[in-house]
Amino acid sequence: METIIGVRFRTAGKIYHFSPGQLTIAKGQHVIVETARGMECGRVVTGPEEIEPAPDAQPLKVIQRIANAHDLQRVEDNRKHEKEARVICKKKIREHGLLMKLVSVEYTFDLNKIIFYFTADGRIDFRDLVKDLASVFRTRIELRQIGVRDEAKMMGGIGCCGRPLCCATFLGDFEPVSIRMAKEQNLSLNPTKISGICGRLMCCLKYESDCYCGQCPKQVKKIQPPQQGGRVVTVDGEGKVISLNQQRRTATILLDNSRTVVAAWEDVIEQEVEVESAEQKAPEVKREPREERRPSKRERTGSRRPREGREHGSRSGRNGSNGNGSNGSSEQAREHSSRSRRSRRPRENRSAERQSRPHNARRPRAPREKQESGQPKEQARQDAKS
Repeated sequence: METIIGVRFRTAGKIYHFSPGQLTIAKGQHVIVETARGMECGRVVTGPEEIEPAPDAQPLKVIQRIANAHDLQRVEDNRKHEKEARVICKKKIREHGLLMKLVSVEYTFDLNKIIFYFTADGRIDFRDLVKDLASVFRTRIELRQIGVRDEAKMMGGIGCCGRPLCCATFLGDFEPVSIRMAKEQNLSLNPTKISGICGRLMCCLKYESDCYCGQCPKQVKKIQPPQQGGRVVTVDGEGKVISLNQQRRTATILLDNSRTVVAAWEDVIEQEVEVESAEQKAPEVKREPREERRPSKRERTGSRRPREGREHGSRSGRNGSNGNGSNGSSEQAREHSSRSRRSRRPRENRSAERQSRPHNARRPRAPREKQESGQPKEQARQDAKS
């Protein structure tokens, strides 16, 4: 464990922590410590506290001594010198014609450095000004540009509420403030009403923002109404919600004993219903083996006799009955059936063969001959070949 104390160098400045060492320091005392700017005199705002240091934290600086009367008198003398330096700096700024506004001047405790705080709209070239100030004060000069919020913190003032500015009295750091905070609090979005004297959004918008956005630990949680038709548990027993009253925040419940009661939403607890998983609920469905694929229309018709053959057979039968003989008709039917059973080439192969064969190489078609009346087509073709 490590003992630390908090020291503040301004009225509403940032708190820096130091180690008291072997000294016994109480809250409210002035101490002399060593900082990055040199020796400074500050006021203790937090008493000694025991904390556990972080593993990667750097060791704290030790307080040099408790301020005595001579040290406090030196601080007062530095405040007087700051007023004189402020007048001289303003005069030099007017001589150089720089567009900057001097806000504050600060002397270090050991008079090793003078810091000038100013505001400006843009970037300022103050190199010549620094040379003139160094020749007058014979010490180190630092010019630091700040924003409008820091300007209001240093200068102070009275806010629209009639009280001193929060940033100049107790705020150590500036917290980010957004327009959404004013919108959540149902405030007017007029910039002139929600802005401070610095021209930025008022810091007090942050105070109640947590209560409006639901992060306040003291805020009462919003009670949700029970679902209509759901099962609930009341003081009188279990039942079913049959109606809801949004204005009065009540629910009408039909109990299991056929009684009807009206209860507030706060006095009703929804009953937890165990829902079975989908796998347990859904019954197992036995999959039957797939039926054999039905033959397509082409396959069903493939076994049938071609139409031409049927017509030829019928014609041959008719011719045979007319006196041509049954043997000749049967032989013609067999020959036609053997031709119909011959396997044909695939259509793709035939189309490829047609594309590969030149147009001139195609065989000329034989002229069609007139068939004699009463003579079948096959007999006419055989007579033409002979």
